[in-house]
Amino acid sequence: MSEFTAKELSHHKGRLVARLAELDSRLHGIEDELMSHQSRDWEELATERENDEVLTSLGDEGKQELRAILAALKRLSEGEYGFCVTCGARIADERLEVLPATPFCRDCAP
Repeated sequence: MSEFTAKELSHHKGRLVARLAELDSRLHGIEDELMSHQSRDWEELATERENDEVLTSLGDEGKQELRAILAALKRLSEGEYGFCVTCGARIADERLEVLPATPFCRDCAP
């Protein structure tokens, strides 16, 4: 297993922290939007409820990604970032560029 350089780790940490901030902002926006619906018109209320289902789904996906990022940051602080949690192999740089929070190498990915 080859170790990551400090520059590589800093790069990945920066990307993870930036994405965490984006998600936090997006999740707050979704929460605000869900709380703002108070229409008394039945047709508008039906449309709002449909939109709420979409927003809730987006929020759930965002929360899942948020947990993955927090786990990746924990692995980074423990010196385990970039290594597959299943087999221990180093995760390819190309894969980390696309999926910076992934805990799996390409071979072990579900």
